[in-house]
Amino acid sequence: MFGFKPKEDEFFKLFVESSNVLRQGAYVLKEVMDDYTQLEEKMQQISDLEHKADDINDAIIDKLNQTFITPLDREDIYSLATMLDDVVDFLQGTMQRMVLYKAGKPTAGSAQLASLLAECTEEMVLAFELLKNIKGNQNKILDHTNKIGQLESQGDQIYRREVALLFDTCPNPIEVIKWKEILEHLEDALDHCESIGDLLRGVVMKYA
Repeated sequence: MFGFKPKEDEFFKLFVESSNVLRQGAYVLKEVMDDYTQLEEKMQQISDLEHKADDINDAIIDKLNQTFITPLDREDIYSLATMLDDVVDFLQGTMQRMVLYKAGKPTAGSAQLASLLAECTEEMVLAFELLKNIKGNQNKILDHTNKIGQLESQGDQIYRREVALLFDTCPNPIEVIKWKEILEHLEDALDHCESIGDLLRGVVMKYA
């Protein structure tokens, strides 16, 4: 009687937009890890994407505050929005540290972690594109979230191996500190991707 209507498509479109920005950021980082001579020029790209991610996050939260009926629980919408934004922050933070620390050529393991991140974001985009029809796409969404979990597990193994390798083979403790922190940022980004996948899985359980 008050004319309230759930504006479902607007939230889902913003989630897809946000996940696409995240994917772009992951590929910028992957390009840098594959060819670190691009680092300086790619910093502007990741900064622009980080600002865009912030804007989308703000738009989702503003819409959340203005919408009487939401298609998902408010807490889930807020968490998904902020976690997507957080991963972009981790990507930017990784590259910033590479610049500030003059870290030099990335290790093979850090490049592998960046590749896994790019793969995670591919799965994430596909999952968010299906989210507007949770019941019809339940199994497909779960397939994508399961793949994210598998990629994160691979990342855990690579991260542990790389940290051990640093301590075993790097004679300069300053270099160990630099790359350990960069690796931790990559691992945190992967952990956040898994958390987004877990939250999406929870959303499917609620609504499918």
